[in-house]
Amino acid sequence: MIISRTPFRISFFGGGTDYPAWYLKHGGAVLATSINKYCYLTVRYLPPFFEHRFRVVYSKIEDCLSVDEIQHPTARAILKYLEIDRGVEIHHDGDLPARSGMGSSSSFSVGLLHALYALKGRMPGKHKLAMDAICVEQEHTDETVGSQDQVAAAYGGFNHVIFDADGEITVRPMTLTRERTEELSRNLMLFYTGIRRIASEVARTYVEEIEDRAEQLTSFGRLVDEGVSLLSSDRDVRDFGELLDEAWQIKRTLSRDVSNPEVEGLYNAAREAGAVGGKILGAGGGGFLLLFVPPEKQKDVLVRFDNLIHVPFEFETNGSQIIFFGREEDHASQEMVRSGQILKPFRELDPADK
Repeated sequence: MIISRTPFRISFFGGGTDYPAWYLKHGGAVLATSINKYCYLTVRYLPPFFEHRFRVVYSKIEDCLSVDEIQHPTARAILKYLEIDRGVEIHHDGDLPARSGMGSSSSFSVGLLHALYALKGRMPGKHKLAMDAICVEQEHTDETVGSQDQVAAAYGGFNHVIFDADGEITVRPMTLTRERTEELSRNLMLFYTGIRRIASEVARTYVEEIEDRAEQLTSFGRLVDEGVSLLSSDRDVRDFGELLDEAWQIKRTLSRDVSNPEVEGLYNAAREAGAVGGKILGAGGGGFLLLFVPPEKQKDVLVRFDNLIHVPFEFETNGSQIIFFGREEDHASQEMVRSGQILKPFRELDPADK
């Protein structure tokens, strides 16, 4: 049995420039961080005495005889991509809801790839995990997705990510002092709006004609550079909140589906209560609302949003990890599986075995 733990992310600036339709012509960049909210994937090979060969447990439970019968598009695509030739059971659990702008789909992709690679006895590096997840999501599913979420999930940390026109992706960790990181963290608040949407459908409304959004996307690139420069200096961190507001005002012009009256009402209420800036995370349309709020104004925002779920969080630095590795204990145990006998319990891997 293998358990992977993969973080969700918060993207501050540059979203939209990470779509291949844009960066393979113009280049792109994002400023983003992973946070201490996670997607957990548990996988194991199935013993031979079940009628099904594959079980996938998420918000639904699927028992299937073949990979092609699996309805979950990413699970199906990854099992095919890795050429899994034995029966497998997959369980998904998450700290945050899906379709909420936190990069949950890519955290699932990276976490499942990581767990299944480990099940096959392989331990890929962060770059391979990110690139494999990008390949699966962009080439083996029908969804419109960018390339930043997979990188954030695989690498973890607070990063300036560069997307080159030749397809190369460079991850530059932000080397901030602890004091600067804590200063930024103290000013950020995260709220769940309760509005669920399918990110790829929102993204499709502007990605299919992305060249028509050149002015907005060019501005996003400038904001990435300004955000990196600001955090690396001794400027007032409040200016970061002003940049977030500028980014949101631009983002909401990408498509009529990026915002809506309910989202606009929430954002305006936050500003009235003391927020300097903020944004709807992900493609837009709903999900999580990130706000930059000075500490002395945060109680006012909490009172104003007493009907929303406030989600305290911290930055995290580890990216996707295998947090449990159990294996068939010996040759005799493997023979028990082949003969249909009950498999002995798994044990945690000793450090010497790694």
